[in-house]
Amino acid sequence: MNKEKRKLEVIDLNEKVKFNEMFIPQIMRANGVYKTPLICMKEGQFIPPHASGTGVFYIVSGKGVMTVEGEEREVSAGSMIFVDKDQTRGIRATEELVAFAVHIQT
Repeated sequence: MNKEKRKLEVIDLNEKVKFNEMFIPQIMRANGVYKTPLICMKEGQFIPPHASGTGVFYIVSGKGVMTVEGEEREVSAGSMIFVDKDQTRGIRATEELVAFAVHIQT
């Protein structure tokens, strides 16, 4: 089987940051195994708690409250959050917030 190798791809997140009146994640890349959304939220916007695959979240800028399995924790630039498969997770921006996530669906 001959698979074509993917070339190095560099994405400048600063160029992708976009805030909308209604929150919409920007999917940077996805396939059947993983999804990589860029999360740009205005103060007060949120993703309600929901179950999903394994998740890694990195807060690029701003502040918010991350909820995992009902436990709330303040997060800010530089915070990294790990969430196991099927654990509920959600986030609410307490000020303009930019985060990057990797969701693994295995």
